[in-house]
Amino acid sequence: MRQGFDNEKYIELQSDNIRKRIAQFGGKLYLEFGGKLFDDYHASRVLPGFEPDVKFQMLKSMAHDVEIVIAINANHIQQGKARGDLGIPYDEDVLRLIDIFRSHNLYVGSVVLTQYAGQPAADTYRHRLEQLGVTCYLHYPIAGYPHDIEHIVSEDGYGRNDYIETSRPLVVVTAPGPGSGKLATCLSQLYHEHRRGIQAGYAKYETFPIWNLPLNHPVNIAYEAATADLDDANIIDPFHLEAHGETTVNYNRDVEAFPVLKAMMERIMGESPYQSPTDMGVNMAGYAISDDEACREAAKLEIVRRYFTACVDLKRSGTGEEQVERLLSIMKKAGVDENLSPARSAALNKEASTGAPAGAMVLPDGRVITGKTGVLLGAASALLMNALKAVTDVDPELPVIDDNAIEPICRLKTEHLNSENRRLHSDETLIALSITSATSPEAARVINGLEQLRGADAFFSVIISATDEALYRKLGITVCCEPKYERVSLYHK
Repeated sequence: MRQGFDNEKYIELQSDNIRKRIAQFGGKLYLEFGGKLFDDYHASRVLPGFEPDVKFQMLKSMAHDVEIVIAINANHIQQGKARGDLGIPYDEDVLRLIDIFRSHNLYVGSVVLTQYAGQPAADTYRHRLEQLGVTCYLHYPIAGYPHDIEHIVSEDGYGRNDYIETSRPLVVVTAPGPGSGKLATCLSQLYHEHRRGIQAGYAKYETFPIWNLPLNHPVNIAYEAATADLDDANIIDPFHLEAHGETTVNYNRDVEAFPVLKAMMERIMGESPYQSPTDMGVNMAGYAISDDEACREAAKLEIVRRYFTACVDLKRSGTGEEQVERLLSIMKKAGVDENLSPARSAALNKEASTGAPAGAMVLPDGRVITGKTGVLLGAASALLMNALKAVTDVDPELPVIDDNAIEPICRLKTEHLNSENRRLHSDETLIALSITSATSPEAARVINGLEQLRGADAFFSVIISATDEALYRKLGITVCCEPKYERVSLYHK
């Protein structure tokens, strides 16, 4: 697969830039961490070569200087707000994040409950954290936020919040999701630090949009596609252009909020260290792009994937027309359409020629493999098996799964689990293949090819099951589906 991003260079540039920012503020920096700290699969798709956990690796290279504070909105705890990608509540995700950070020897100093107003669920959660030995602080709603700066930056505003005790030069403020109060946490801490005569500063680490790429670079347009539901838009940073005479890219919400943020920092610190939203950022991803054309092509594919994902969501839920329309507009701006991936035409042609739901996959080496629904395997399972045979050079006509491994699973599904579909999903197919591999060298060879599928691009002529989609994503295979169901029915599991 053509690579376009240099991870090692990125880690070096990024850690050096953060250290410079720490020094700029006298040895203490609160770094608001936007986006995903690890498992950043969007970045890995639009910047081929970008490791999903490279930001995590960067922090590990500075581990002795890093302290992590996790912010969670008390209202989100009360509402049971959950992560869409993982399906777990924000409060549970905080515990998951702490475990992950600690397993990599990164120090988690505390959790802060923002917007705390006595919510019963937040009180229960706070007690749970205390029982687990996790230090917890409270930050409160502030009347007039964010425009009444005189009140916000006062004893009755930030002054009411708990002061978070920190001990290291770099305090990374992260959260389980948007709206958690990361920025307010950072500014509250700046207020308290400066009241105590401690020098400290603030910066923001946000990967997208990439400030030093052109406004209409496909990588930046792909960010608009990824945030189509939020109605974000990339724009030229007017404050940076006026202050420095340099054209840079930011996004609308940061630009709109900057005058208020600048006024807050002036009131807290005496003067603002930044003249633009771009000044606040520390992201160096643009400097680590090693093949611009590879990144352009990957980003265009991602834009189209986002469109199909929105179309499938519309088909499933009946809502989201505006998002689909916005993504159509974004595709037009990027100069692409729904036929960009060769996997789509291959899947649709396979369905047309066989009369059965089908899938196609562009392998990392560029070959296109197809598979169709059969008697025992669904389209996702058949495609996966054909792709595995292709990357391991096994005869595509050779049956590598023993019927004695398939039939018991089929019977279990229909006779005991009351399933109407006896065909194997892709995870069940891998179980059958794994069982067969105990006695079959060919099956063992095929199953050892799973890692070679990472980075492949799959398309299906129908909407596949959530089980199949999750398995593909776990294997590092991107998935798109034509927005139609295999069966004409009102209810789909």
